[in-house]
Amino acid sequence: MKIEKNKKVSGFDRYWGIVRNGLFLLGLRNRLAKLGIDVAPYYWVQEETEPCAEPIIKDDATYTVRYLNQDELRKVCHLEPGEDYDRMMEGVEKGQLIIGLETSNKIAAYTFVELNDFDFKGRKFKLGPNEAYLLNMWTFHEYRGKNLAPYLRYQAYQLLREKGINLKYSITNYFNKSSIKFKNKLNSKHLSLYLCVVLFKRYTWNFTLRKY
Repeated sequence: MKIEKNKKVSGFDRYWGIVRNGLFLLGLRNRLAKLGIDVAPYYWVQEETEPCAEPIIKDDATYTVRYLNQDELRKVCHLEPGEDYDRMMEGVEKGQLIIGLETSNKIAAYTFVELNDFDFKGRKFKLGPNEAYLLNMWTFHEYRGKNLAPYLRYQAYQLLREKGINLKYSITNYFNKSSIKFKNKLNSKHLSLYLCVVLFKRYTWNFTLRKY
């Protein structure tokens, strides 16, 4: 099936979206990280700690959930070629699953699933055979405001259940209020609050701030 590319979003629209959604501090943190000062407080989250109702899409269009392959990801990836793009593709090559939400031959949103042990900013996380780590949830600009992120996450839970996976985890940046809000709709809860400080990609410190 041919996948059409999504529209490019202007810099103004992108940054206005950050401010409008209460993500100014997240944007500031990302700016500092580009300068070599990466201060990242984040939550380790268990998702769907109890069964939740299927989120309702705020749109009359028909959406389909399906796995994407790496070639399809390359065509729609929201990242420009570079360090983050290479890291994303490397994860897929090592076995990460890509789950997309499609409408009218266009990918409206996608997310990733890690089934293997992984490293996040120098901290090691181990996963059991019935556990998965969900990451890189992305909704394209023209489809935002339709409740697609929680809907796609919920559908990912169903696909993982078919694989015998009943424990799902994720990481949420402390400043990303939008992500916290959508995960709360799915009965997620914070397990730990961590802090990672990286200076100029050379020095890394990890701290545990709180256990819930």
